[in-house]
Amino acid sequence: MYSILVCDDEKDIVSALRIYLSSEGYNVYEAYDGKEALEVLGREEIHLVIMDIMMPVMDGISAMVKLREMSNVPVIMLTAKGEDTDKVLGLNIGADDYVTKPFNPVELQARVKSQLRRYMQLGGSTSNPDKASNEVLVIGGIELDDKTKEVTLDGEKVALTPTEYDILKLLMQSPNEVFSPAQIYKKVWKDNPYGTENTVAVHIRHLREKLEYSPAEPRYLKSVWGRGYKIEAENKNERG
Repeated sequence: MYSILVCDDEKDIVSALRIYLSSEGYNVYEAYDGKEALEVLGREEIHLVIMDIMMPVMDGISAMVKLREMSNVPVIMLTAKGEDTDKVLGLNIGADDYVTKPFNPVELQARVKSQLRRYMQLGGSTSNPDKASNEVLVIGGIELDDKTKEVTLDGEKVALTPTEYDILKLLMQSPNEVFSPAQIYKKVWKDNPYGTENTVAVHIRHLREKLEYSPAEPRYLKSVWGRGYKIEAENKNERG
């Protein structure tokens, strides 16, 4: 059974989420501010976090920063309608996705399932061998082993979130092919790609920070102006 931590200062929302998620068979933990959420994460095995941004004591952004120091567990942020700045800020500091309040329970459950599937495939658990693969992808100094779910750069292991891993795998499976932000979002998030350019751009930036020696002048993860992103497969034996 997967355990989900729900954190929001509005008790009605926490209660509603507990009902929705429990009906799907998830074990639900509750917290009402970022400090409580971190305490739960410190003592329980949590597989996914759903967390509001605006909360007393410790807000969701501050909690996200602390959370990423201790775990790569997927995080879905809850934001108020139209708070684009909060959405991007949440993604900037490590969130995997966001849902706008008031949310559709069916949409939220779909995103929860998507994030859990990727997290467990990436090694959050050994109990879900869904579509296991022995594929090893190599481009230059980057190696992605889809059996062990490990990524290395010049032999050094690189820690990626499940979302980052899936984006990198998508690009590495089709070197030099350009994917638009909408295509990436649809393939990775399995969701309608409307207004998702910033979401994809933030995750691409995180990948560059982890895989490029000079993120401002990327050797591998290239932007194609007006079209999208690709991974460059040329100069394979040349160190960047």
